[in-house]
Amino acid sequence: MIHAFIKKGSFQDSVSLMLISRKLSDSPNVEEISVMMGTPANKSLLEVTGFWHPQFSSATPNDICVAIKTDSANDSITEQIGAALDAALKAIAQGQQGGKHLLKARSWRMARQKLPQANMVLISIAGEYAAGLADQALEDGCNVMMFSDNVSVEQEVALKTKARSKGLIVMGPDCGTANIAGAPMAFANIAPKGNIGIIGASGTGIQELTSQVTLAGQGISHAIGLGGRDLSAEVGGISAISALRMLAADPHSQVLAFVSKPPAEAVRQRIIEEMKSLGKPIVALFLGAKAPFKQDGNITFAATLDEAARLAAMLAHVQQMAAQQPAVCGSKISGLYAGGTLAAECAMLLADRLGVEADSTHQQGSMLNAEGHRIIDMGDDFYTQGKPHPMIDPSTRNQEIARLAQQPEVGVLLLDVVIGYGAQEDPARSLADTVKRVRANRGAAHPLAVIATVTGTEQDPQQRSKQIATLAEAGISVMNSLPEAVALASQLITPPPVGITDPIPPLLAGLSVINAGLRSFADDLQTNEIPVVHYQWAPVAGGNQRLANILKNLK
Repeated sequence: MIHAFIKKGSFQDSVSLMLISRKLSDSPNVEEISVMMGTPANKSLLEVTGFWHPQFSSATPNDICVAIKTDSANDSITEQIGAALDAALKAIAQGQQGGKHLLKARSWRMARQKLPQANMVLISIAGEYAAGLADQALEDGCNVMMFSDNVSVEQEVALKTKARSKGLIVMGPDCGTANIAGAPMAFANIAPKGNIGIIGASGTGIQELTSQVTLAGQGISHAIGLGGRDLSAEVGGISAISALRMLAADPHSQVLAFVSKPPAEAVRQRIIEEMKSLGKPIVALFLGAKAPFKQDGNITFAATLDEAARLAAMLAHVQQMAAQQPAVCGSKISGLYAGGTLAAECAMLLADRLGVEADSTHQQGSMLNAEGHRIIDMGDDFYTQGKPHPMIDPSTRNQEIARLAQQPEVGVLLLDVVIGYGAQEDPARSLADTVKRVRANRGAAHPLAVIATVTGTEQDPQQRSKQIATLAEAGISVMNSLPEAVALASQLITPPPVGITDPIPPLLAGLSVINAGLRSFADDLQTNEIPVVHYQWAPVAGGNQRLANILKNLK
């Protein structure tokens, strides 16, 4: 049996009503309850799900429709549920966060008056009304995040095209997450501040990237959601390109990470060309699309979210270490390795980055000898005839390092330190002393950047942390892995990209938000000390579109 009643003129967001429905369904003598606004779409849903009652025919989109499934024929159950509904709505209205009352407004005009600096509108109202409010926000100079779904592709394209013409951005529809200038919007995660800017046409993709980057010890500058359809053929990546340009102009976003659900191929190519024009290091993950190569200029392609996060974290660390290096004058890289396999991998990675061929003959330990760049295996037989291996006796390698004093064209030196049983007692000290001497001989006019990796553990006799500390004290950059070391080396000899001339987007300097829809989104923003006003939106003219258009034309 269905008991029903209508609560007139009491608009609430759909998620709050779903939570209320769940709570009221636990009431005595109740099998199940549905609490929905009386929109046309919701009325159809009530009918399909078996909750329809003739009373609902007269409900407007501003009215709450309550349907109660029960075995009881007693009409008093509607009074009982009505009282419980009133209490639940009162609790929502009186909600507080952090001891501060949330600013509220019942009209767009009042919301703007209460927060005149607002530059973002977060929309989570019913999809059939979301596009109209988004258009109003754009007209008033605000960026838009549309958590709402069920917005047509045609409306999405029109809104994003309009935003682009105004230097704004529309994130969504169906945009589940964003975190801009410390403002968590919708399903956002708390992450440390860092230098990685994330862009995603995938909500959980952004969240997983954020999570994995944080676990890798790095942080986020901004995370910009696009909505799942942005890279479709119909939409064409309008907001993706806007987001890329925004983060390219942001000095705090030194590495960009981009993730999308399977994109349209033509749009993917368009986005890649845009990425190449920006110069900043970018990790790109286009799910379902196989890149023909791993590296394409400033773009590194990933196959999984885990790989994308690890690559972004690595590049972020490289940027941090690069900022600590003096400008190098020499444009060539020299690598002198005690470990043969380490030398081979370094040569392979560097050849890939520089677009040259690794040495296939390995004569005299040569792993790479191209365009002035050299990677040498100092453990090759050529260097160990009648002499101990360099892991035992570093004198041969130290002599090669000393020769760099007469090679000003070499700007970067790559080295390995291998510790453990059988290795020399303190290899880092020997290297540190040699590097100090060669730098002194080269003079200030020819600085030499030295980058090392340490192979070994904290439990080894030489103790990994002590070796790293000795190297760092000598001004040697110690990287976590060979890919990191090679990335830093290649960056140091590469001329910096032409700077982005666009001004830093005001959006990235800080958000002030008008929240329309889910009250909890406004509460989260207020908890994080983001200026916010909760716009208690309700359909104009009770949802009568003809009357709403007349009222709009009268303004």
